[in-house]
Amino acid sequence: MTLQHNDVRHEFVEAMSRVASSVWIATTDGPGGRLGLTVSAVTSVTADPPTVLICVNRKTPIESAIRESFRFVISALRADQRTTALTFAGRPSDGEPYDFSTSSWTAAPSGVPMLSGAVAWLDCHVVATHQIGTHSIFIGRVEHAGNGAGMPLVYGRRSFAELLHLPDIAGHLATMPAPIWDEPPAEEFDL
Repeated sequence: MTLQHNDVRHEFVEAMSRVASSVWIATTDGPGGRLGLTVSAVTSVTADPPTVLICVNRKTPIESAIRESFRFVISALRADQRTTALTFAGRPSDGEPYDFSTSSWTAAPSGVPMLSGAVAWLDCHVVATHQIGTHSIFIGRVEHAGNGAGMPLVYGRRSFAELLHLPDIAGHLATMPAPIWDEPPAEEFDL
């Protein structure tokens, strides 16, 4: 790596830390048992047919398990499920990392665990995989989907937040409240 590459990498990481995204738990099940991981790189690809993609670091055990099983479920966390996000990011406030017993789970139609109380869930069959740098991109055909109540948990500026519904004030932008984000020190973790 050149100094220029390191500079661009640093600026890229800083730029992406300012973009808010939904917080998801990706899960799978197979010969190695149930595995889960907090992910924020989830994107809708198309509605015809319903397809999403997720990005998973190749060093994580779930990456090889998804490759072997060709299945994953993604559950979008509710704003009050921050503890679950931390547990499956490997940074639990209490207990063991990646511990399914810290939350309530049910089986998706495919049998893969899905988080109870999630604001949305997608049960997917892998139709394509691509490797880019440190990550694998899994493209999944959505075979079953559902949603629940509550506001989604979001992550941006290296902290968790929930959405705030702003009043419909067309033409009165000066009266909109300023966004509120916790601004932790830069040395805090990234998901």
